[in-house]
Amino acid sequence: MSGILNSTIGRKFAMALSALFLMIFLLQHFAINILSVFSEDLFNEASHFMGTFWAVQFILQPILIFGVIFHFAMGFVLEIKNNRARQISYAKNNGSANSTWMSRNMIWSGLAILAFLVLHFIDFWAPEMNIKYFKGDMSGLIDPDNVNSGFRYYEELVHKFENPLRVGAYVIAFVFLALHLLHGFMSAFQSIGANNKYTKGLKGFAKVYAIGLPLGFIFIALFHHFTAH
Repeated sequence: MSGILNSTIGRKFAMALSALFLMIFLLQHFAINILSVFSEDLFNEASHFMGTFWAVQFILQPILIFGVIFHFAMGFVLEIKNNRARQISYAKNNGSANSTWMSRNMIWSGLAILAFLVLHFIDFWAPEMNIKYFKGDMSGLIDPDNVNSGFRYYEELVHKFENPLRVGAYVIAFVFLALHLLHGFMSAFQSIGANNKYTKGLKGFAKVYAIGLPLGFIFIALFHHFTAH
């Protein structure tokens, strides 16, 4: 593995694989969160399953955390390597003539997403880990002593989105995610060699994914913010 990461092509390939993995996770995460718009019970049941099923907690969750850390770390490494490799004369070139704004600013959109992930972990992941593994409550109930009290997941989600500042931060973060994905989606497929007769269709799907998914998350945040009042 270390041998692969010693070359630029190897690093780009590894980063592309981590990007594809994270994009699949985003789709799965959205599929569960959108349930909160249509059915409180379905959202609670799906969240409880994901939060207690052993394979998710002890296999998929550590892989996800590693994937997130690896993707951002590799992004910073590639950015540093690219900056060092550029010739001085490159500064005289008009970069905007040969590349998009998204491709030239992937590091900044990535940093904005990383800041959002820290907020998201503080909002949802850290409190959940505290309840389950430090307090020892795996029930997922609002009141662990009352089995009829109902699951807490929907209530916690709605409560988080009552704060307009938090909702604003989420909206801005997902705008940056869309910008990041608009370049990153196709870049990931190109890095693994997916450049063939399906490229045109893949580009169309990439745009739908890169714009549609962040808009979906924005819709969820705004929906709960306004319906909570």
